[in-house]
Amino acid sequence: MRGPSNYSPLAMSDRPNLKDYSLERLRECFVGEGLPAYRADQIAGWIYQRGVEDFAEMSDLDRALRERLQAEWQIRCLEIDRLDRSTDGTLKAILLAADGAQVESVLIPEADRTTLCVSTQVGCAMACTFCATGALGFTRNLTTAEIVEQVCRMREILDEPRKITNIVFMGMGEPLLNLAAVSEAIAILVNPKTFAMAPRRVTVSTVGVLPKIEELLAVAPINLAVSLHATTDRVRDQLVPLNQRYPLDALLDLLRKLDSVNHRRPVFFEYTLIEGVNDSLEDARRLPALLRGIPSKLNLIPMNPHPESVYRPPSDAAIDAFLRVLAGAGMTVTLRRSRGDDIGAACGQLALRRTGAAAA
Repeated sequence: MRGPSNYSPLAMSDRPNLKDYSLERLRECFVGEGLPAYRADQIAGWIYQRGVEDFAEMSDLDRALRERLQAEWQIRCLEIDRLDRSTDGTLKAILLAADGAQVESVLIPEADRTTLCVSTQVGCAMACTFCATGALGFTRNLTTAEIVEQVCRMREILDEPRKITNIVFMGMGEPLLNLAAVSEAIAILVNPKTFAMAPRRVTVSTVGVLPKIEELLAVAPINLAVSLHATTDRVRDQLVPLNQRYPLDALLDLLRKLDSVNHRRPVFFEYTLIEGVNDSLEDARRLPALLRGIPSKLNLIPMNPHPESVYRPPSDAAIDAFLRVLAGAGMTVTLRRSRGDDIGAACGQLALRRTGAAAA
């Protein structure tokens, strides 16, 4: 994928960004401004399929239109400020917005796929006690363009023929607290004339913002991931403070009742194993009953330690014992080992230092 050949450094601008609009909305906007709808399709093809972000290079647009677009619209809104490479091939980028905000994205190359983890907020308001991002607090939501831009910038650093195959909304922030922008970004990702990603290759993770889950699932038949992390309200209240507002029973009952869940791909439950907190055999025995009636897959993630946390991962023996109990109960379980932990890119480690350096 080629990068732009001619662009200016980011600057604050009151011009709208083309990446803030799904193709359907961009067509409507162009028609409202006296342009034919097909012009939106042409421009989207240049940006998303060819990776061209300089209006001057869009050769099937006449000169007058290119000049008008240059004067009235912008395309770029993030630039890579720092790129760290892990010993396992994981790449973590710090991307800089025009207002100085910093966003983290992580590329995870594997044999059969390349997954991009995108952020939806600067910081996070959820304050999950084991997560480095939660310790930052919340600054602001990202725009749709800033979410989509992470895909555009990160694909530029990939060596051909490797391409981004999967997108997970599991970076900084709670996606369902920025649902309008996230929904528009998903529409751009899955449209056949833009990124043309299959919805089954897009996953959105939430800690359980109940009023927004059904609305998210109506956007497209994407994967839903729920950060569970505990088998009792007492422990989940401690790890995920939002649980005090939307407790386990309410969350799981909603997932059982949603028709969209019962006729779609399984719910992915994320469970971070923390030594002495949620890794007991009693926890393992409670999980199958807790998730009964929900088509699901369970991802076990040993805690990724960071300096701001008092928590630590369990021993390998404790993890193996936990897995044996779940396997014996017939659950579909995956043990997800850390990727990129040496550059602060592992799950739960995304947190920019106040100085703007890479995460610990």
